[in-house]
Amino acid sequence: MNARDVAHAALEVAGGEAEAIAQVESSGLARFAGSEVHQPTLIENAVVTLRVVQDSRAGVATTNRVDADGLVELVRRATEAAESAPPDDRFPGLAPPAEPAEVEGYDEETARLGPDEQARLAAAAIEASGDLPVYGFFTSAVSDLAIASSTGLSVDQQMTDATALVVAADNAGSGYAERTAWRAGALDPAAVTREAVDKAERTKEAAEIEPGVYRAVLEPYAFAELLQYFSYDSLGALGLLEERSYFTGRLGRKVFDEKISIADDALDPRGFPKSFDFEGTPKQRVQLVEQGVARAVVWDRTTATQAGNGAQSTGHAPPAESRDWGPLPYALSVAPGEAPAVQDLAQLVGDGLYITRLHYLGVVHPREGVITGMTRDGTFRIRNGKIAEPLVNLRFTVAVPEFLQDVYGLTTRASLVNAQSFYGERYPNGVMVPAIASARFAITGLGSRPGI
Repeated sequence: MNARDVAHAALEVAGGEAEAIAQVESSGLARFAGSEVHQPTLIENAVVTLRVVQDSRAGVATTNRVDADGLVELVRRATEAAESAPPDDRFPGLAPPAEPAEVEGYDEETARLGPDEQARLAAAAIEASGDLPVYGFFTSAVSDLAIASSTGLSVDQQMTDATALVVAADNAGSGYAERTAWRAGALDPAAVTREAVDKAERTKEAAEIEPGVYRAVLEPYAFAELLQYFSYDSLGALGLLEERSYFTGRLGRKVFDEKISIADDALDPRGFPKSFDFEGTPKQRVQLVEQGVARAVVWDRTTATQAGNGAQSTGHAPPAESRDWGPLPYALSVAPGEAPAVQDLAQLVGDGLYITRLHYLGVVHPREGVITGMTRDGTFRIRNGKIAEPLVNLRFTVAVPEFLQDVYGLTTRASLVNAQSFYGERYPNGVMVPAIASARFAITGLGSRPGI
């Protein structure tokens, strides 16, 4: 069974004006805790979402019953939803036929990985830990996305992805590391563990600091999380139209340090390449920020119709479960800088903080890009340009625009950080970022000490 066959089968049963989106997944996730493999998860699933259109009314239904009876029932539910839906003047109609660009993103070796091999790679991560307990997982998948429409649109793409994630922790310290790619062969689970263990060993006997505004170095893990949360409101067209985006009224103006250039580039083979979005529109590279100047946001067909004035989709329609958020950037990429390594960023900071990872993030003020959360699994004090003593986990509240307005430097190497949660349908995506040093990172309080 492939996604193309499922989508066309649903469309044939629907007859009339309709669109079918099919996702087929084969994946495995080998978890481990306390250095023991447990809770292996294997998924073989197919899901189809059907949209039936009657004039300007549309009804949507979803099922994973893709046999003949299941598709008949799907059509019945979508049709009933369309009949009871109010007219929508903003509905742009179904997408026309398209010819998306050919992209990479599929690796046969990764697609063939079965549960035994996934467990072996998880075991390799465990074996590299020494005496320190490790927690995490190795996962890999092949996923297939297809869209078929009564307009004649028919597009499909197979994708692979793999991720190794490790938290090394005992009662005295904790460290974090991960690697993700569309080729499993590009990952070394043992190296991921060694990075996490090294970080954990250095977090013991953590000290406290006073709340205040500090200079800070953020590793790619932390920077990617901060940027992704900022993007939810500020880098998509719906946030702009609803005036909750930081870019509202600021497009064409300098908003960040000139060292900051941000794009959304789903065509980049270093990330998780995609050729089309969930409306079947070809993906485009969008330059969101250029040398500190706000240039654009990403669009789908619905927001482009709503905006008028010649706005067009950039190929960023989200999955159905995320449609309320509007178009979102799924392939954020920050241009690297000139610092060879994070140690060089620490020298630029002189005195401040070194932060590995963020968690428990929340958006406090969307329009101003204010985000709160905690540091975790590797927070240190920088003294005299060197990464020095470990610190307890810290509470922070940061205005991302302020954080990006005075940047000391970025590393020359960007890393792909996983951005999928592995819940729901598999749709691999990540954030490509270097490490960054900034003049402003506001600490508001203290959290727990590193460790379990």
